[in-house]
Amino acid sequence: MFDKVLIANRGEIALRVLRACKELGIATVAVHSTADSDAMHVKLADEAVCIGPPAARDSYLNVSQLLAACEITGADAVHPGYGFLSENARFAEILEEHGIVFIGPKAEHIRVMGDKIAAKQTAKRLGIPVVPGSDGGVTEDAEAMRVAREIGFPVIIKAAAGGGGRGMKVALGEHDMSVALSTARSEAKAAFGDDAVYIEKYLQKPRHIEIQVIGDGQGNAVHLGERDCSLQRRHQKVWEEAPSPALNAEERERIGSTCAKAMADLGYLGVGTVEFLYENGEFYFIEMNTRIQVEHPVTEMITDIDLVNEQIRIAGGAKLSFTQDDVKLNGHAIECRVNAENPATFRPSPGRITQWHVPGGLGVRVDSHAYQGYVIPPYYDSLAGKLIVHGKTRTECLMRLRRALDEFVVDGIETTLPLFRTLVRDPDIQDGRYDIHWLEKRLANGLMDG
Repeated sequence: MFDKVLIANRGEIALRVLRACKELGIATVAVHSTADSDAMHVKLADEAVCIGPPAARDSYLNVSQLLAACEITGADAVHPGYGFLSENARFAEILEEHGIVFIGPKAEHIRVMGDKIAAKQTAKRLGIPVVPGSDGGVTEDAEAMRVAREIGFPVIIKAAAGGGGRGMKVALGEHDMSVALSTARSEAKAAFGDDAVYIEKYLQKPRHIEIQVIGDGQGNAVHLGERDCSLQRRHQKVWEEAPSPALNAEERERIGSTCAKAMADLGYLGVGTVEFLYENGEFYFIEMNTRIQVEHPVTEMITDIDLVNEQIRIAGGAKLSFTQDDVKLNGHAIECRVNAENPATFRPSPGRITQWHVPGGLGVRVDSHAYQGYVIPPYYDSLAGKLIVHGKTRTECLMRLRRALDEFVVDGIETTLPLFRTLVRDPDIQDGRYDIHWLEKRLANGLMDG
């Protein structure tokens, strides 16, 4: 096991990792920008090192500063959290070159899954079902049109080198292809420095289903069921739940076993999430995230497995502490991402929190770095915290979530709490009748008006 872990992140995930380290008896190092000097994880860590000014490129993405912090403090491992350098294969390699363990997958797996085309090819080779589409990147308009006609319109054009909705355009028919291609390429170039794109069949009303996997790099890999992340805005997840209201036990076992076997065959080390679009009983691979996810707590709530604890253990050379037969899904969990944003326009709302009262009670968990008097800085993502609720059934979970949302009080900044108070009372949400387009359509039709 490690003696000291440097947490190369900020916000709620930095605090989440710190807590796991403390429970494992591992000393912690918090790194922070000048904007995060008063962050909760900085206050609670055994040591803290300022690594630069507010801009992420000068602090949290500054590899030389992170290496210097490791050297100064004697940290023998780095946990990257999510975002920033968590899926940067070169960062993992640099740490290894300096004798420091990267708490995450092998660099080769980060690299292959970070390239959407290579990831799709790898998934196909491993027996994971994929969306019909181009075998690789398309460079010529004529080639793109041929592929689109072959798989049938509508199609979606995606950036090969990134995600988050950037470099992603839909062509409903042949007349849309030229503009969609040029727009996707230019967005991909601007966002990722790479204009390579690929083409896939565009599903009309799919759900976004992701399978949580974990492997120890020693031939052992398991799945921990699925999460339904279909409630999205601009391809960004807003509300996640487990298990999915749309799947039955047979479908869950089928896709879960497929993913677990694939990870074992790959020799995968660490936690990861295999993401799918799901429609009409079929799963279609879209990407794999080789890191801990924002929404990992819903899986922890229904499995009673500490994913971050296990992630650290296996990075230290331990085997998985449980087998597939040990994984039992218990009840239902929902997570709401409480962002410092206007609930109707989603405009960021940084500033000082003048009142912060979180809900409590049985089955209620709040993962947050915020506190009364804390200032949400304007330089990073707007996540202020996550409300996670568990119940024996989905109905109980929804009722508990309604109660918890009504108890949650935040003043001084705007948050998305009013959006969730509306969603939890919506008949479609209560019945589980939604897909990845549902939220945007409802918002466009005035969901938050008045």
